Amino acid sequence: MDKLKKTASPNEQQATVQITGMTCSACAARIEKGLSRMEGVSRANVNLALEQATVGFDPSVSGLPQIEDKIRALGYDTVKETADFDISGMTCAACSARIEKVLSRTPGIAAVNVNLALETAHVEYTPGNISPREIMEKVSNIGYKATLKEDRKDHVDRRVQEIQHKKWKWIISAILSFPLLWAMAGHFSFTSWIPTPEIFMNPWLQLVLATPVQFIIGWQFYVGAYKALRNGSANMDVLVVLGTSAAYFYSLYLTIDSLSMKGMNHTVEMYYETSAVLITLILVGKWFEALAKGRSSDAIKSLMGLQAKTALVIRDGKEMNISTDEVIPGDIVLVKPGTKVPVDGEVVEGSSSVDESMLTGESIPVEKKPGDTVIGATLNKNGILRIKANKVGRDTALAQIIRVVEEAQGSKAPIQRIADVISGIFVPIVVGIAVITFLVWYFWAAPGQFADALEKAIAVLVIACPCALGLATPTSIMAGSGRAAELGILFKGGEHLEGAQGIKIVVLDKTGTVTNGKPVLTDIVTTTGIAAYGKESAENRLLALTAAAEKLSEHPLAEAIVAGAADRGLILPTAEQFDNLPGRGIMAVISDQQVRVGTRRMMEDHQLDITEWTPVMKRLEEAGKTAMLVAVDDEIAGIVAVADTIKPTSKAAVAALHEMGIEVVMITGDNKITAEAIAKQAGIRKVLAEVLPEGKAEEVRKLQRNGTKVAMVGDGINDAPALATADTGMAIGTGTDVAMEAADITLMRGDLKSIPDAIMMSRKTMSNIKQNLFWALAYNTIGIPIAALGFLAPWLAGAAMAFSSVSVVLNALRLQRVKL
Repeated sequence: MDKLKKTASPNEQQATVQITGMTCSACAARIEKGLSRMEGVSRANVNLALEQATVGFDPSVSGLPQIEDKIRALGYDTVKETADFDISGMTCAACSARIEKVLSRTPGIAAVNVNLALETAHVEYTPGNISPREIMEKVSNIGYKATLKEDRKDHVDRRVQEIQHKKWKWIISAILSFPLLWAMAGHFSFTSWIPTPEIFMNPWLQLVLATPVQFIIGWQFYVGAYKALRNGSANMDVLVVLGTSAAYFYSLYLTIDSLSMKGMNHTVEMYYETSAVLITLILVGKWFEALAKGRSSDAIKSLMGLQAKTALVIRDGKEMNISTDEVIPGDIVLVKPGTKVPVDGEVVEGSSSVDESMLTGESIPVEKKPGDTVIGATLNKNGILRIKANKVGRDTALAQIIRVVEEAQGSKAPIQRIADVISGIFVPIVVGIAVITFLVWYFWAAPGQFADALEKAIAVLVIACPCALGLATPTSIMAGSGRAAELGILFKGGEHLEGAQGIKIVVLDKTGTVTNGKPVLTDIVTTTGIAAYGKESAENRLLALTAAAEKLSEHPLAEAIVAGAADRGLILPTAEQFDNLPGRGIMAVISDQQVRVGTRRMMEDHQLDITEWTPVMKRLEEAGKTAMLVAVDDEIAGIVAVADTIKPTSKAAVAALHEMGIEVVMITGDNKITAEAIAKQAGIRKVLAEVLPEGKAEEVRKLQRNGTKVAMVGDGINDAPALATADTGMAIGTGTDVAMEAADITLMRGDLKSIPDAIMMSRKTMSNIKQNLFWALAYNTIGIPIAALGFLAPWLAGAAMAFSSVSVVLNALRLQRVKL
């Protein structure tokens, strides 16, 4: 597939298309190949387990309709959904025409019909590319109002319908095949004790029973085989059609030939049961497979289940209970105690505690007051909140989490290339082996025994179906990434889920990652002379000057100093000038006095003598505190110290990483003594201290020089370059959006224990994939020779083939029960 990669356009869009009609990995590979060759398509990824294609394309060259047309041209179909809306505000035919025109030009919408008389709109759209809420927004933007008519409770999931359809097909097929199977049992000596009704042995009855199974119930295989062959490839359907048709038509020949015999010969051995039972067993396997694949998306369903279905909105002074799809940014939403917050927003009135455990994993509710942000799907505990909706629909935090999980489940891990390559050549090779098997048996092993030779060839065709091979990787990726999401770990793609297993070094940012990120003021050391500047005590005067200077800084240490001053009730003077020196400190002019707060390096740069303060600095730093020198008018006036305590789980997480054979390195801009004190508390043996923000990425590169796989874990904007440089970037979910965007894995709970959990989840998933690939390949490697040697009846081959696919999916589903 690497040969098909193209350069992405700067205008590239991404679309997700649900596909029906795929039966095995050969189908997925053919669609992927066909889409990748389209003009304007830069990448295409087809996932057999999810039955969807993710396509990157330049809309100015090829749009979504052309992509869907290509999929249909390849012999498959795309899934469409419909939605009905009530439209208000239309006055004439020009209004309805305008709505139709705007919507029909919207990507993801296939067809629109607006009825002026009924004031309704019927829209056919591609799910995954546009939602009913976005359609309503489009209508609103052109001056009308659309309200969704569909009752979501009556909406039947497509997968549920498909599973029911497959269930009834195999049940009907089984009812028709049972007499044929009973008749077959009558031919074996070890089943002679089972009475077989004479009529079951009648070839004409067998013909009547087998024909609907072969050509009505099994028609899907003929359609699939025709479409595959028409496009110059072969898939599972080709193997099934070749095997079952050979058995059916040979039996039909024997049935007709029996007419030439004297009377009706019921003892002629037919092979109708071979074709009918094969089709039944394959359908049973497909039904089990669909059930299991449905379970593999349970993580997405559980995440979607967290979303509030309705919102109590205040519009024009009235309370309105509406669907969350209809909430628009700027709406005032009333959230009562015990109800879920429907959208992301800001509290404008009221106070309460909100349970955010679904997002952060923190069980203690968070107090909310006016000005605080709230996240959709969190639970309001005990007070009434009025919030202003800021992010709705696809923009909410939960919707973005769901999108990340969906994209991860739909992506490919590099290991899947093995299966893709094998699947591309597998079916033609199997057909060749089946032909050779027939010829060897007919001309050498059992000369002239056409029926025996045909039976062996059919067994080879059926046993070798590549379904298990195609499902081996995507089902494990789906189950693994889904389970990880339930544990608060978001992998952005299959490649990251695979890559995390090879991590040998984990680099941890200190502030906000190893520590809580909320330092507090701990010590104030000063000279008695500072009291001459005012009536306050020397400590309070020094703190007031320091806090006044630091008030203009956004650094977390500055916030701790200002908060410490506020706790003492100090009134801060106003800073007239302010200058920030990254990595060194700050300078300000306060009440005509020049105040400097910073590191030893800063004071030495200004030729200030810090000799007498060095022992005090060292003592504070050895205690894990960040000590800052304060100079007033070119004279050291004292020291303020701030401490950032480590997170309760940091030590356990570091110990877990060490047990896994992973080296842990802490990186920080703090001085070496303070950093080592924090590292010692956390059990970290290697520290990179006094590293400026721009130097973090370079330190990561140094660790990578010997080919070592390095993971970087951080939460701040200054960590983004290092996160992008590392082989695997992990962002603390409680950190900044920039860090999360740059990372490959997001740890939603802000807990360092998620790091070993993420790596272990990667290892378990890759182990599961390797198990699946091994058994899928071993199954065919062992099964084909056994079938060719005549030790496997076709119906047993069919049962084994069906079991192989189901076993692969069930093995993948074990990942959903992983406990870390």
